[in-house]
Amino acid sequence: MFSLKNKSAVITGGGSGIGKAIATLFAKQGAIVHIIELSEESAAQTIAEIKELGSSAYSYSCNVSDQRQVLDTFAKISKVDILVNNAGIAHVGNLEKTSEDDFLRVFDVNVKGAYNCLYAAIPLMKKNGGGAVVNMASIASVVGISDRFAYSMSKGAIYAMSMSVARDYINDNIRSNTISPARVHTPFVDGFIAKNYPGKEAEIFDKLSKSQPIGRMGKPEEVASLALYLCSEEAGFVTGNDYALDGGFIKLNN
Repeated sequence: MFSLKNKSAVITGGGSGIGKAIATLFAKQGAIVHIIELSEESAAQTIAEIKELGSSAYSYSCNVSDQRQVLDTFAKISKVDILVNNAGIAHVGNLEKTSEDDFLRVFDVNVKGAYNCLYAAIPLMKKNGGGAVVNMASIASVVGISDRFAYSMSKGAIYAMSMSVARDYINDNIRSNTISPARVHTPFVDGFIAKNYPGKEAEIFDKLSKSQPIGRMGKPEEVASLALYLCSEEAGFVTGNDYALDGGFIKLNN
C-alpha cells in the first residue's frame, strides 16, 4: 500500500524539517524526488540520505517567489505527478508589529511561492493525465494564533488556493488537499526558542509542547505519513479537504 513507484514528486523546502521527512518517505515508497530549495547546499544531506536508500533524488536551487526561476526549474523536471508546497517562512508579531516589509516578505515566500509552483505544475499534471497536490497550511488557517498576523494571513491564503485548485481541476484528475499542523518539533522550533528565550529553552519547549492537548509537539515523520496517504492512489477519492494534524488543538483546546 501507499506505493509511489515511478511517481515524480516535487517537494519545496525539502532540505530540512517537515520537507525533509516528506522527501525521504516518498523516496522510500518509490518516488523520484525533486527537492526545490533556495540554497541547493541545504538539500545536499537529504539528497545524500535518499541516494543511500537506493532511490533517485535531485535538487534545484530556486527562489520560489521568482516566477521565472520556478518556471525554468519545472521545465527541467518536465514530469510532475505530485507537488508538495512546503517551503515557508514565519514572522512573530501582531498587526501593529508587522511592517509592510515583514508582510510582503512572508507573502512573497508563503503565498506567491506556492502560487508560482502551482502555476508551473498544474499544466504538467494536466498533460500527464492528473496528479496530487498537498499544500502545507497550518492551524493558523482557521484559528487565531497570538502574534502570528502575517503568518496566519499566508496560511489562510494557502488553504483558499488549495480549495480553488481542487474545484477547478477535478475534471483533470488533479486532487488538491491541505495539511494544517499545530506545532511540529523541527530545527526551526529549536532555533526560534534559542534566539528568543536564551536560558529558558527547556521551560519554553515544555510550554509550547503542552499547548497541544495531546501534551507534545508533532513529529515531522507524522506529517510525512499523512502527506504520503494524500498523494497515494489509496486517497484517490480525497480532494478539497483540510487535515488538522494538531494533537487536538482546534477541537479540544476550549
